[in-house]
Amino acid sequence: MPNIRLTRRETVLALLSSAAVGASLPAFAQQAEWAQNYDVGASNAVLRSSTPMLSPAALAATEQAVQAYRDLAARGGWPTLQVRDKLALGSRGPGVVALRQRLIVTGDLDASAGTSNVYDSYVEAGVRRFQARMGLSTTGGINRATLTALNVPIDRRIRQLETNIVRLRTWSGNLGHRYVVANIPAAAIETVENGHVATRHAAGVGKIDRQSPLLQTKIPEVNFNPTWTVPASIIRKDLIPIMRKQPNYLTENKIRIIGPSGEIAPERVNWNSDEATRYTFRQDPGGEFNSLGFVRINIPSPHGVYMHDTPAKGIFGDDFRFVSSGCIRVQNVRDYITFLLKDTPGWDRARIDATIASGERINARIANPVPCYWVYITAWATPDGGIQFRDDIYNKDGLGPVPVARLDGDQDI
Repeated sequence: MPNIRLTRRETVLALLSSAAVGASLPAFAQQAEWAQNYDVGASNAVLRSSTPMLSPAALAATEQAVQAYRDLAARGGWPTLQVRDKLALGSRGPGVVALRQRLIVTGDLDASAGTSNVYDSYVEAGVRRFQARMGLSTTGGINRATLTALNVPIDRRIRQLETNIVRLRTWSGNLGHRYVVANIPAAAIETVENGHVATRHAAGVGKIDRQSPLLQTKIPEVNFNPTWTVPASIIRKDLIPIMRKQPNYLTENKIRIIGPSGEIAPERVNWNSDEATRYTFRQDPGGEFNSLGFVRINIPSPHGVYMHDTPAKGIFGDDFRFVSSGCIRVQNVRDYITFLLKDTPGWDRARIDATIASGERINARIANPVPCYWVYITAWATPDGGIQFRDDIYNKDGLGPVPVARLDGDQDI
C-alpha cells in the first residue's frame, strides 16, 4: 500500500465529502480523532485529540474548517432530519437511511457503510462520534438533544467557526509550559504540558444568570478539606428562600451562622426579612457534604471566583452543566490537583490522597503558580480533522437562542 499523507486542509475536506472519505479511508483511519473501528458496537470508545484547544495548531485547523464548511455549504450542506420515533441500535426504517446520509456528509460515518435502513453498529459509532464533537453524552442513540444538534443549519456553524477564529487568535501565543484552560461553553477543563493535553475534566460552570467570568490568572494554592463561606449573593438568592421552606436546612447541611458575638441558632433569625444578609454563613469541612468537596483551588481575580471539588458528582454525567453561581466545579479533582502540584516538592499523589483522607485543613502552596485561563470558545478544530461545536450558552456569539442547551421536557424523541 502506498504511503498516503494528507495536508491539514485535505484531512478536513475528507471529513466533509462522502466521496473523499471513501477514497481516503486508509489515511484518515490512521489520523482520525476517533478510531474507525465499528466492530465492537456499543462498546466502541470515542478517542480524543491531544492537541490543546488553545494552540497555533488548533487555530490553523479551525481556519481550514471554515473553508471546508463553506465548500460543503456550496454543495448544499446537509438535510434536515425528520425523526418521529426513537432511533437506537436495532431500529429500522427510512429515518435510519436519512440519518446515515446526514452522518456521511460531515464525515462522522464512512460512505462505505452503505444505505441500509438498519441502525447497526456502524451507525451507532457514527452517532457517538457526532455526539462527542457536540459535547453530548456519547450514548450512540438519537435523543432530542442529538437530533437538534444534527439539524443546526450549516450557515450557523460557519458563523460560529468564523466568530471563534477571532477568539482563538487572541490565545494563539505562548500560554506557558504548563497551563490550565477552562472553556465555559464546553463546561470542560484541559490541563496542558509541553504542547499536549495532559488531562481533561468535565466541569460545572456558571448559570446563565450567574455567569462564570472570563479571566487570565495563575493558580498559587490548593486548600484541602476547606470550609465554605457562603457568598452574600447566595445568602440572598438561595439560602433565605430555602430556610423559609425548610427550617432545618442549615443544620442538616452543617452550615453555621456567625454574628458579631459568635454563633447564632437558625431559629433566632427572622427569615422573612433581610436580617440574614448581615451575618456570615460558614459550612463545616467534609467532602461528603461541603459544597467545595475535598478541595478548593484558589484563583486570584477581582471576581471572587475559584475552582473546587463537589459532593454532587452526578452533574458531571449531564450534558447541561451550567449549574454554579460563577465558580467552576472540577471532575476527577484529584487528577487535576496532581497536575497542579506536580512540580511542588513533597506533593505526590500518595500525599494528596492521604491529606484528603485525614480531613485536616491544609494549604499547599504551588512552587510555580500555574497559568489559568477561563475562556469562551464555542467552535474549534484539531489538525486530525475533529471539528467541535458547543452551545453559545451566554449568547456571546450574537447568533440568537441556543439550539441544544437544556431542552425542555423529556430528552427522548
